[in-house]
Amino acid sequence: PVEDTFLSGSMDKTLRLWDLRSPNCQGLMHLSGRPVAAYDPEGLIFAAGVNSECIKLYDLRSFDKGPFVTFKLAQEKECDWTGLKFSRDGKTILISTNGSIIRLIDAFHGTPLQTFTGHLNNKGIPIEASFSPDSQFIFSGSTDGRVHVWNADTGYKVCVLNADHPGPVQCVQFNPKYMMLASACTNMAFWIPSADDA
Repeated sequence: PVEDTFLSGSMDKTLRLWDLRSPNCQGLMHLSGRPVAAYDPEGLIFAAGVNSECIKLYDLRSFDKGPFVTFKLAQEKECDWTGLKFSRDGKTILISTNGSIIRLIDAFHGTPLQTFTGHLNNKGIPIEASFSPDSQFIFSGSTDGRVHVWNADTGYKVCVLNADHPGPVQCVQFNPKYMMLASACTNMAFWIPSADDA
């Protein structure tokens, strides 16, 4: 979030740290399963989700010493974790899956906070979930071409957006500066608040 670096998790059970200015990875970690990973908002720590059952937090400056905390969660039975995201305030972590559930946990204690359901994923594909810029709402695509929205605190679904997407909506992202939402399948839709919403 603050530099030209990114993380990648691979099927070979490695997590790699990259710098856009170099073709070679800057850090390599061997884990016990296929990892998913995310930076915290300050870019000081990162989270690695392993085997869809535990999240390990690492200090970026000393990740080779191992995680400074590990959260053990109930292993997913019907799906796998496909992505992690920290909220902008760094207090929660959103877990995306290739099933019909999304989880929200406390970033400091690993406590489960909410489970979001009601969106469709009957193809077992990775569907990305995202926070709104103020972290108050969770947005996710679905295989029926719609975008579902939940209240992050209560877990209640607040609306479903119809975008005429012809296929599964796998990517939903916000531009925090302009309050614009983008959703994508094979085509892309842009959403901006109308004057009626203000």
